[in-house]
Amino acid sequence: MIRVLIACALLATAAPVAAQTIAITGGTVALGDGSEPITGGTVVIRNGRIVAAGANVRIPPGAEVVDARGKWVTPGIVAGFSRLGLSEVDLSGPLTDDKAQNGPFGAAIDVAPGINPSDTAISVNRADGVTRAIVAPNVARSIFAGQGAVIDLGADMEPITRARAFQFVELGETGGNTAGGSRPSAYIQFRNALREARELGRYSGSIASSGRAVENQADQPIVRNPNESRLYGPDARRSDDVLLTRYDAVALVPVLQGRQALLVHVERARDILNVLSLKRDYPALKIVLVGATEGWLVADKIAAANVPVIASAVNDLPANFEQIAATQSNVGRMRNAGVRVAIGMIDDNDTRYLFNQRQYAGNLVALRDVPGASGVRWGEALAMITSGPAEALGMGRDIGSLTPGRRADVVIWSGDPLQVSSNADAVFIDGVQQPMDTRQTKLRDRYRDLSRDVLPEAYTR
Repeated sequence: MIRVLIACALLATAAPVAAQTIAITGGTVALGDGSEPITGGTVVIRNGRIVAAGANVRIPPGAEVVDARGKWVTPGIVAGFSRLGLSEVDLSGPLTDDKAQNGPFGAAIDVAPGINPSDTAISVNRADGVTRAIVAPNVARSIFAGQGAVIDLGADMEPITRARAFQFVELGETGGNTAGGSRPSAYIQFRNALREARELGRYSGSIASSGRAVENQADQPIVRNPNESRLYGPDARRSDDVLLTRYDAVALVPVLQGRQALLVHVERARDILNVLSLKRDYPALKIVLVGATEGWLVADKIAAANVPVIASAVNDLPANFEQIAATQSNVGRMRNAGVRVAIGMIDDNDTRYLFNQRQYAGNLVALRDVPGASGVRWGEALAMITSGPAEALGMGRDIGSLTPGRRADVVIWSGDPLQVSSNADAVFIDGVQQPMDTRQTKLRDRYRDLSRDVLPEAYTR
């Protein structure tokens, strides 16, 4: 066997290599499932999947062995809520692909075609251990922003792990403003939209593919299965009092039928209860709360409804009137009440700084030492940025942990990953080692050793 000692300088310029059998040995291994770290553990990867992880793991014959002694090994970070890949840096121009401000569609929008795997923010986050991201559109003319995707941050041109993974809707302050200026208006728009979806669903029967998009060709839809022809064809029936385009109404059918998750952004406690009450009228809805700054006030109700939360971890100030009860103990208190909590970053530099999630998770651990505060255990905190977001979308069997059979998204860290002083030394996505260079590191390397004779004149005087 070949023993490979990880060298940061070498990894900084490494290109992805083909998937193979790899054994990462001797490190402090954290599985990402809520358990505590394992000293001297081993992680085995084969064909892009986790084969084994933990203590006393047998190393397969012929495996490439990576010596991780003195380092930490974890699943890759899963960005719980982001707009990664939809917007470039501020100076790149006015066009962003996170919302269609002047377009006619809302719920039907699929963000997948707009995700740019060459976005400079993707390489920066990958170099800090983020391997997957939940990417949502932003609202424009409708409370329904559209269908979000789960992506990987690999250095290739195929970023989509799951397209149309969920529908995203705003039902708090932003939703009220979008719906005409009030929360009641937003809720009646929501209920009317589901009424229109139910009407189409009744006439169409079941739709074979959840959230499947239908394109136009010569002004006629491409029919993907016989049921969809009933949605779009001349015999498709709708009431006269419709507000949604047919495409938007069709996009909500799988949401209504519980075949596509519904991510709902709300912050204040009363709004959270309003959303939970929707399940009484629409019991099939698979709701995931996003934000939930005041969730701790109604944590027992969230837990009883068995609704997962992708929370903003460090909201501790009343930034607006729907966050009056903000506290950093929010996540800990919800967790103590039995709520399934993950960490996301909605409206918190959610297009670029997803690597801050590990700092936020570390803050939650530190809160355990603050008198009167509610924090979480280290293993729980790591799960909130790895397996937690995956499980909220029903993808926990595929990504987010080092459990055998999961995708081999693995990060080797210089130290405790929840400490900001630690760096990602190596990143694997689907078992493929990723480059660690970014635009910033390339600029650094280009200009740090220039001789004076090649500097602009202003620098030579």
